[in-house]
Amino acid sequence: MYKLIAIDMDGTLLNDQHHVTPGVKAALQEAKAAGVTVVLCTGRPIGGVTRYLKELELTDEDDYVIAYNGSLVQNTHTNENVVSLTLDYEDLLELSATARALQTPMHFFDQAKLYTFDKDVSPYTIYESYVTQVPLSFRTKEELDNDIVIPKVMFIDEPSRLEETKAAIPDSLKERYEMVQSAPFFLEILHPEASKGNAVKHLARKLGITREEVMCIGDNGNDLSMIQFAGCGVAMENAIPELKEAADFITKSNNEDGVAHAIRMNVLN
Repeated sequence: MYKLIAIDMDGTLLNDQHHVTPGVKAALQEAKAAGVTVVLCTGRPIGGVTRYLKELELTDEDDYVIAYNGSLVQNTHTNENVVSLTLDYEDLLELSATARALQTPMHFFDQAKLYTFDKDVSPYTIYESYVTQVPLSFRTKEELDNDIVIPKVMFIDEPSRLEETKAAIPDSLKERYEMVQSAPFFLEILHPEASKGNAVKHLARKLGITREEVMCIGDNGNDLSMIQFAGCGVAMENAIPELKEAADFITKSNNEDGVAHAIRMNVLN
């Protein structure tokens, strides 16, 4: 029944050691062999996904990846962009001024690097660079090219402080950008049309796959739009309550091969 499976990475595909277990890998390979399109759908930058695409053999001519929380949909064989929704230098300046006024650390991406304006680099920025294996650079505003293309900006802080920041963000900004929380310490700010749900919808339409033939698997707030879109929305056992409430099926945790369990129960069975 399901022809497209979109799978979040951190907290979903990957266990807490950021590994794909043999059981999950086997289920993905069986699904692909059965003609199902398997798509990694992540908030990570494209550089933080590449090694997993190779490991899982998702680089054939008809393979795709969704990165930056839906800002980018790319063919993994040709690197052709199917969707590219980005912010520009003026957006960056406005969001930076907001972060400074709210006393909240901030970092942002282009398609090659992670950047920060903060001389006192946040531990969460260092963590992001380490986990995604994307190079980190400190830059001043004057050192950036004015034509920089930015898939996403992130406000980052201790969870309690980030909640205060979210509440204090002006409504005018909330209306102009898509804002999703991907972790207790990460608030991601995107192009207003960018979301995992919209990216999966666009890719399914391109591939001639109906909504009812799509299964999406996730664990956090940035996965909600694709869980709501999918014909079968799957929440991990370790997912946030809001995602479980929206899901059609709750699988095992990311440390218990939950992705494999969902695929075997709903696709390969």
